[in-house]
Amino acid sequence: MVSEETTRTTTPSTAQHTPAGAAAPEAPGAHREPRTPAPRAWATRLVVAGIVLSALNLRPAITSLGALLEEVRDGLGMSGSVAGLLTSVPPLCFAVFGVMAPRLARRFGPAAVVCAGMAAITAGLVIRPYIGSTVAFLAASALALMGIAVSNVLMPVIVKRWFPDRVGSMTGLYSMALALGTSTAAAVTVPLTDALGGWQPGLAVWALLAAVAVLPWLPLIRHRDAAGAERPEHARQDTPREEPAPALRITRSRTAWALAVFFGLQATAAYITMGWMPQIFRDAGVPAGTAGLLLAVTMVMGVPLAFVIPRLATRLPHQGPIVLVLGVCGLAGYAGLYLAPAGGAWAWAVLLGVSNCAFPLALTMVGMRARSGPGVAQLSAFAQSAGYLISIPGPLLVGVLYQSSGGWGVPIALMTALMIPQMLVGWLAGRNRTVEEEAAR
Repeated sequence: MVSEETTRTTTPSTAQHTPAGAAAPEAPGAHREPRTPAPRAWATRLVVAGIVLSALNLRPAITSLGALLEEVRDGLGMSGSVAGLLTSVPPLCFAVFGVMAPRLARRFGPAAVVCAGMAAITAGLVIRPYIGSTVAFLAASALALMGIAVSNVLMPVIVKRWFPDRVGSMTGLYSMALALGTSTAAAVTVPLTDALGGWQPGLAVWALLAAVAVLPWLPLIRHRDAAGAERPEHARQDTPREEPAPALRITRSRTAWALAVFFGLQATAAYITMGWMPQIFRDAGVPAGTAGLLLAVTMVMGVPLAFVIPRLATRLPHQGPIVLVLGVCGLAGYAGLYLAPAGGAWAWAVLLGVSNCAFPLALTMVGMRARSGPGVAQLSAFAQSAGYLISIPGPLLVGVLYQSSGGWGVPIALMTALMIPQMLVGWLAGRNRTVEEEAAR
């Protein structure tokens, strides 16, 4: 919904042409920018720091475990089936716990919930390596994933509330930090484990980063009522009625459903890529170390593009063309994996890294497809919870097809087939409309 960002950014430029000493005319309902007091500037800096630090913590709990899964299995005596279940726990927790986020945000405020989420990540990461049993390890992992789930949902809400005229740039910053945290944890967990002398400290060390992410939110939760310090000063004056939960039946919105399915299919593609791409390369004769490096290249592609794509998306009236470009990159990458997996390995890794940037695009569209903060909260919870449920079977099905067919032809055909509906529903989700408009019809 480019109209919001465009409207808010054009108002200041109009005021620049107002003669000195004359009051600038203001349209009814226009956004007013009063002189910003010092506390507001400090609060904004704290929010930016909180967003970046929180985003850095939204994937290391998952990717650090993936890097040490064999050591964890041996250390806990975990069976192969339980280890397979462990790889499916993250999307399941994101779906189940993400639904709780809007209600918690209405009760305590988004900043307080995200702060608690970072604390839950810290506790889960500290506890799970030393707890001594498989069941307890799963429970501690679920605690950390619960903190990740509610923070996943509320990040777009905080961006919409504090930076309504910079949704694209702030979503890009958040997505870039998330991609950086993902790739860093995947790259350095094994060296850290070697340096620290075991897989337990190699997993637990990431709790330090989560503990740091708690700190910026603490000054922002002293006043928990909706009109308190958690909201910008101009938002308290200009939009006092934004906080009550809207009478919005999100399931009546076709855009909400399209965005949920788009989110689920892009998550499916991302989990398949992260889980199986190294094996595809290794089966094609690529050395194990190079296969891991190729995966790192795919993940690192999200760092710069996660900042660029949201900014571009908010400047377009329809985000469908971006969806199609990303989808074509994915199709080209899959074709390369099928035809010449080893010969063009670096090109395929880059193309799939570009395609995986559908994730920051989906987050940006969540902030653009709803008018209000509560609307964004409901849409974010619905799209992410339903989307992560959709993504659960994909990686498991790829593994089954790989074992049953004895090769990668059928699994790659499945990946290609899933990309087509992803492009179609992404085009629908990119149309310039809001879920409030559709739900009210």
